[in-house]
Amino acid sequence: MSPQSKQEYFEALHKRYKGASRKEKTMIIDECCAICGYHRKHAIRRLRGYRRFTKPKAKKRGKPAVYNKDSVIRPLKQIWLTANLPCSKRLKAILPMWLPKYNEHFGQLAEDIIKVLLAISPATIDRILKPVRIKYQKRGKSTTKPGTLLRKQIPINTNQWDESRPGFLEADTVAHCGDSLMGMFAYTIDFVDIATGWTEQRAVWGKGEKGVLEQIKDVEKMLPFPLLGFDSDNGGEFLNYHLFRHFTDRKQPISFTRSRAYHKDDNAHIEQKNWTHVRQWLGYQRLDNPKGVPLMNNLYRNEWRLFHNFFLPSVKLIEKERIGSKTIKKHDNPKTPYQRIMESKCVDKEVKLSLTKQLENLNPFELNNIMQMKLKKITRLR
Repeated sequence: MSPQSKQEYFEALHKRYKGASRKEKTMIIDECCAICGYHRKHAIRRLRGYRRFTKPKAKKRGKPAVYNKDSVIRPLKQIWLTANLPCSKRLKAILPMWLPKYNEHFGQLAEDIIKVLLAISPATIDRILKPVRIKYQKRGKSTTKPGTLLRKQIPINTNQWDESRPGFLEADTVAHCGDSLMGMFAYTIDFVDIATGWTEQRAVWGKGEKGVLEQIKDVEKMLPFPLLGFDSDNGGEFLNYHLFRHFTDRKQPISFTRSRAYHKDDNAHIEQKNWTHVRQWLGYQRLDNPKGVPLMNNLYRNEWRLFHNFFLPSVKLIEKERIGSKTIKKHDNPKTPYQRIMESKCVDKEVKLSLTKQLENLNPFELNNIMQMKLKKITRLR
């Protein structure tokens, strides 16, 4: 009999020996000695001191888990998914604002669960959500064709990083072309205010100068602050006489500037929003049905702008220092564009009151549900 067979035999024999009477134990020992060839005392010692080869699990040291519970993970994961997968620091910032709306939409949470969620740290959020995080690896195509007609008339601006007054916009176009630039397809014009992070999006069919100008006029009307400056890349949809006259032929001309050619870092604010506010939602699929453009604008002008500007925070760079080969950056606390407008001294009190009243009637979970329904209608038209 092999050692492994003896081990399995003693495991079965031990169960019988443990609950047997005195006479039965004598018979079991006799059987063991006859089969294995052991001395009687050796067989008794092995049966008495037998230990199973599977070790029991060691007890976890320390306090019991506080956050690793379904009652905590479930609402945290739901808010994270509805907010379009923000980082842990931004998710931590929106929890106090989103939890009351969560109670209205999904039912009341227990008070102890709410306290735990409000006390959770960004590092703990990263640990809890690590198994469900989604990685994006797709990349798109560049569709910027240089406009050369007005390069001398429109100055280059590279110091827009320090602007603190609301009203200075960066703009760019996002192509919904899929894998091919052939033919006509929809574009999204993306706008972001440098000081507050307030964003607006509009859809156009192609990159015609008049179509882009119409959407810029519509965005200017819906901004909660007056437009003071407009900065774009060197694309022909922006560098044209239609837009140039629109900004300069008025009593108080608007500062119209452009970035350096082939320097995307000059428009870092809008390049970031192209990803978080457009690509993460619409992806890189091709939208080549003109009927989808009105549906996109209906979404952009209503639920889209409310969801992103009232409920999704972002961070702003405060300080950047280079030490040797390392660059150390410091950011402020995450805040929504609405919160930055409320803190700004350059925005009228009437505008702040109207935005506050508007916020009282909004629920991010309801807005997200409507957005998902409209996005499905848009993607069906491909």
